[in-house]
Amino acid sequence: MKKTIASIMLATLALFSYNVGVAAEDKKPEVKKVCVDKITKDGKPVLDKAGKPVQECKEMKVHKKLEGTAIPEKK
Repeated sequence: MKKTIASIMLATLALFSYNVGVAAEDKKPEVKKVCVDKITKDGKPVLDKAGKPVQECKEMKVHKKLEGTAIPEKK
C-alpha cells in the first residue's frame, strides 16, 4: 500500500515539475538597452578621440504597468 501511494506521488511530482519548467522557458523578460553619457566629477561629458561623448550602456528589464480601478471617494 505504501509503495503504491509513494509511486503515485512520485509520478505526480514528476509531471508537475516538468510543466513548471516548460512554463518558465516560455516567459522571457522584455529587455531594453539604455545608454547614458559618462560625466566627470566636474559635470562635464567625457569625450573620445573623435570628439563624441562616451556612453555607458546597460540592459534593463521592462516592467508592465498595471491598470487599476478608481478608488471611490468617502462621504
